[in-house]
Amino acid sequence: MNNDLMKNLNKEQLQAVQHKDGPLLIVAGAGTGKTTVITQRIAYLIEQEMAKPEEILALTFTEKAAGEMEERVDRLLPFGYVDLWISTFHSFGEKLLHVHGLDIGLQNDFKLLNEFEQYLLVKNNLDKFDLDYYKPMGNPTKFIKALIKHFSRCKDEDISPAVYLEYASGLKENIDSMLGGIKKRLKTEGKKSKVLDISNFQNSDGEFNKEMAEQEILRINEVANAYHTYQQLLLDNSALDFGDLINYALRLFRERPVILEKYRHQFKYILLDEFQDTNLAQYELIKLLASPKNNLVVVGDDDQSVYKFRGASVSNILQFKKDFLKAKELVLVNNYRNKQDILNLSYEFIQQNNPDRLEVKLSTSKKKLDKKLKSQTGKKGTIKVIEGSDLQDEVRSVVEEISDIKIKNKNSSWKDFAILVRANNSASEFCSALDEAGFPYQFLSSRGLYSQPVILNVISYLKLLDNYHDSIAMYRILNMPIFDFAYQELVNFNYASNKKAWSIYTVLNDANGKFGKEVQGKINKVLNLTNKHTVLARDKNISEVFLAFLNDSGYLKHLSLMEEGQSIENANLLNKFLKRIKIFEAGSDDKSVKAFLRELNDEIGAGEQGTMPANIESGPDTIKIMTIHASKGLEFKHVFISNMVDKRFPTMERKESILIPEALIKETLPEGDVHLQEERRLFYVAVTRAKESLYFSWSRDYGGARDKKPSRFLIESGLVVDEKTEKKNQKKDKNILLKQKTQILIEEKSCINIPQFFSYSQLSAFSKCPYQYRFAYILKIPSTGKYAFSFGKTMHSTLQKTFELVQSRRASKQEDLFGEDKKNKSDNPKVNLDEMIDFYEKSWIDEWYQSERQKDEYKQKGKDSIKEFYKKHKDNWPKAEMLEKGFHFKITVDNKLYTIRGAIDRVDSVGNKIKIIDYKTGKPKEKLTFGEKEQLLLYQLAASQIFDKEVEGLSFYYFDNNSEIEFLGTEKELEKIQDKIIGTIRDINKCEFPPKPGPLCAFCDFKEICEFKKG
Repeated sequence: MNNDLMKNLNKEQLQAVQHKDGPLLIVAGAGTGKTTVITQRIAYLIEQEMAKPEEILALTFTEKAAGEMEERVDRLLPFGYVDLWISTFHSFGEKLLHVHGLDIGLQNDFKLLNEFEQYLLVKNNLDKFDLDYYKPMGNPTKFIKALIKHFSRCKDEDISPAVYLEYASGLKENIDSMLGGIKKRLKTEGKKSKVLDISNFQNSDGEFNKEMAEQEILRINEVANAYHTYQQLLLDNSALDFGDLINYALRLFRERPVILEKYRHQFKYILLDEFQDTNLAQYELIKLLASPKNNLVVVGDDDQSVYKFRGASVSNILQFKKDFLKAKELVLVNNYRNKQDILNLSYEFIQQNNPDRLEVKLSTSKKKLDKKLKSQTGKKGTIKVIEGSDLQDEVRSVVEEISDIKIKNKNSSWKDFAILVRANNSASEFCSALDEAGFPYQFLSSRGLYSQPVILNVISYLKLLDNYHDSIAMYRILNMPIFDFAYQELVNFNYASNKKAWSIYTVLNDANGKFGKEVQGKINKVLNLTNKHTVLARDKNISEVFLAFLNDSGYLKHLSLMEEGQSIENANLLNKFLKRIKIFEAGSDDKSVKAFLRELNDEIGAGEQGTMPANIESGPDTIKIMTIHASKGLEFKHVFISNMVDKRFPTMERKESILIPEALIKETLPEGDVHLQEERRLFYVAVTRAKESLYFSWSRDYGGARDKKPSRFLIESGLVVDEKTEKKNQKKDKNILLKQKTQILIEEKSCINIPQFFSYSQLSAFSKCPYQYRFAYILKIPSTGKYAFSFGKTMHSTLQKTFELVQSRRASKQEDLFGEDKKNKSDNPKVNLDEMIDFYEKSWIDEWYQSERQKDEYKQKGKDSIKEFYKKHKDNWPKAEMLEKGFHFKITVDNKLYTIRGAIDRVDSVGNKIKIIDYKTGKPKEKLTFGEKEQLLLYQLAASQIFDKEVEGLSFYYFDNNSEIEFLGTEKELEKIQDKIIGTIRDINKCEFPPKPGPLCAFCDFKEICEFKKG
């Protein structure tokens, strides 16, 4: 292990990193370096050869956290590696089920449904649910979302439909005995069950109301049957939801002990980050996997458990010590983020949640658990309450404070500031005020993709293709800057439309120069574009029409020429919308614009706004506005917690529409007010985001009939004594023009963050044209697909499935050789052509072909190639050791380690050596140039780090005529490719992306938007 890195660890962190075997609970407060501990422990286990990378399982809560953890581990490891099992719980479950789903009767090519797809599944099959209580006549779909959420919570609690049905039917069958005071006990997977609490059905005189109880039992049975029906519908459609990923993984391990033992043997060490955010089912999965060695390290902080609405169970962290009596315990209290007075405020406040806290639960007469954090950054920070006369004054005061801090601290950046809101809808006033002030900002919302201006423009255009006479959509399109209509011109179109009761499209189509020659030119541009894409929409998938609009209209070019931060943000939004389109295409036979809009309208009608995961890295230097939930895991120098008033923070409790019967709940529920405790923990998280200064803002007037009271949290924190406390801040001039201050603020242009990871494609793109690299990897502009890529993916997938089958049957044959069947010693398995053709048909991707004729030609061409491949290999299948194998290898550039990532199509075992194969769909070359060898030379370079075996040969396998070109890189060639990689990374680090126009422009993905293209 790097000694310098180990020196940076404090005593408790070092003990955690070097912990040997057995269970360990690490209680890690905010800013105490918990991720550092986990990542350095992984690196330590690998470097000390206590485990290989693939023998360590590290799980966390979000994709963002998993990605950050993997990057940090990668930076710590000085050498390359193949498999690193760092992921979220759901990704881990999905990976298990794709491999072993068939072992419990699941299709391993299942589709994973998002929330809207779950909603559609239920809505389209509502007649199968036999609902009464939850199907009101006036609005039969009213409770669909509530039911789906309830099923999800059941899965979080490890409650199967069978258990729910057993409980419900038991109530129904035994109501008479219940009423007689006889309480039936039901066994639910090892936990004593309770029965229906009959005290809930007593009238005002204390008498029992039989009719109320019977109605409740009927309701519970209706829910239980609906849960069973929903789960069966998922199975019938080869689909799973996110809860299934954990529950079926649990079932896999419970019912298939051989598979459980396989993974117990593989994972020598297990680490869990954000343990307080796990739900009961996730915890059960890990307990199964860790047993019996229990080399399990969990890291968490009960005071930061804020995801109860997602099923997180704070009781898990309280339960851990009971489940693992011999578990060691470490507490990290040295804080490297916040000033001490901010920590003092947070610690004194969170004790309001006692006794339902770890600090109390794990303290004994002999040993007290002390979670008070100790700042390593200094004692004095800034804590201030901002009170406005009304909401507008509160918002202006916050922006004014930001302006003052920025002026006083000339070295500060906009990204040092964060405004935290309790709910997304509280952010709009701050966005408007920052806009008015001219301050750069980002509103990081996880929802609302469909309401973003750039996406509204795209949706409007798609609506126009579906219906020319949608005047609202047409008006929005005409307002886009790429069409350059003046305000008065738009007024004229509207006037003519209203006067004749025509659609705006009819007005434009009938113009014939009525609005002037210059205007007619702009009208023709719109009409020609819509006519062209209407024809395209008849035959092409929605994704092709979407990208055609972006390119043909000039909109993509317009967005790419904006300020870089804004370009990145807009490209990010377009990529998210394209991802939504791809999800639609993957699940629909009809991939047309009309079908997509129909589904999108259903989605919006169901209350969905489009997921928009926050990207904190996008936008080089901006003030961040986000919810407190979204801020978890982040830190800022200056934090403003807004709208600190009664009923806004803490919020009013919103109980789940359908509660899980208490008899079925397995977790240990806290004794206190669960909602208030969660809101306190959320406040604790908000406070501990602030490194140097912390501001709370509130006002008495939010537009309602009554004045607001300050939040009880301000009072509990001692920041506001009572409601009559005098204002600590003088009222600001409401007409202050913050733009005047903007002029004297120092603006800094930051260089883009250069990635730690590179791929061959990245390096190749930069070598060909740095400006192309900027489009693809900095701005991440969506690009039009190519039919060659569709064909290539089809062929790759077919061969991968074929060789997986070969591997499987070869393994079975080897087992037979050691059993009774010793006569047949050949290890060449039997695979027939029909199986390969079936793989081909199922793998076929029919996107981006220029015509049906071309598509048919390529489909037949691929089928012929598969037949030839089969004929060539059927009697002697290559011994494929690895398929589509991802790898990481390290290269040093100017004393800094960088990682090159990639995936090798196939690695064959040839005696004690290996052969690396890359598939090609083009025509074979008679002789390869160095440039054409580069990709495989890079793989050979990587192999020297990541594989134990020597590389015997490199091969390009051409599908066109089933031929191979084999070679092996010489020392000189390997040295040359290494020098080229180093030189390219150095050039990328300069943050300069000059264009290289030339013959290759004709093949560039971004030729339509590049102002430097040649030809």
